[in-house]
Amino acid sequence: MTAPASALDLASLLCSRLCHDMLSPVGALSNGLELLAEEKDPEMRQRCFELLEQSAKASADKLKFFRLAFGAAGGFGDQVPVNEARALIDALAGSNGRVAVNWMFGVDALAKPAVKTLLNLALIGLDALVRGGTLDIGAEVHGQAIEIVVRAAGQRVAFDPAVGKALEGMLPASELSSKTAPAAMVQQLAAAVGGGVQVHVTAESLVMGAVLPVA
Repeated sequence: MTAPASALDLASLLCSRLCHDMLSPVGALSNGLELLAEEKDPEMRQRCFELLEQSAKASADKLKFFRLAFGAAGGFGDQVPVNEARALIDALAGSNGRVAVNWMFGVDALAKPAVKTLLNLALIGLDALVRGGTLDIGAEVHGQAIEIVVRAAGQRVAFDPAVGKALEGMLPASELSSKTAPAAMVQQLAAAVGGGVQVHVTAESLVMGAVLPVA
C-alpha cells in the first residue's frame, strides 16, 4: 500500500478529469452556435438546433453525474436513492449508444460514500468499453456490509493497469493522473470507512467490487 495523494492533488486531478470530459459537449455547443449564425437554409438551421439540443443535454447529464460522483452533492441527504444513481449512469451510457446497462439492486438507497463508489466504478467500466458491450451494476446489503459490483464486458476491454493499481491503493501519488484520479478516490473512500476494493480483468471483461460497512 502506497501513501495516498493529498486531498489538494486529488481534487485538482478530479477537476482536470471533469474539464476533459466536458470539453467535447461544450465545444460542440460553441461550434453549433457559430454554424447557426452563418446558416440560412431552414433545413440546415433545424439540424443545427437538433445538434445544439443534443450537446446541451450531454453537458447537463455529465454535470449532474460529476456533481454526485466527485462533489459534495449538497442537494442530497446522507442516503441517496439508488434510482438517482441509476438515472445518472443511464444518461451517461446513453450518449455512447453502444453500451447496454443492466441493473441488480437489492436496496432502495445507499450512503453517499457507497453511491460515489458505485458511480466512479461505473465510470471506469464505461471508459473500458471503447468498442461497446455491457455494463452490469449491482448493489446489495449482506449483514453489516454493502457489496457493490460493476462488470464491464465486451470485445477487447481497454483497461489501463495504472487504474487497477489506483483502485488497489498501489499507485504512487507521483504517478497519479486525471485518468486514474477517480479510481484513487474510490480507494480512499473505501479505506476511510474501513472497506476495500478489488479488481479482476481479462481480455473481454473487467470486474470491480467494493465492500463498505453499512454504518
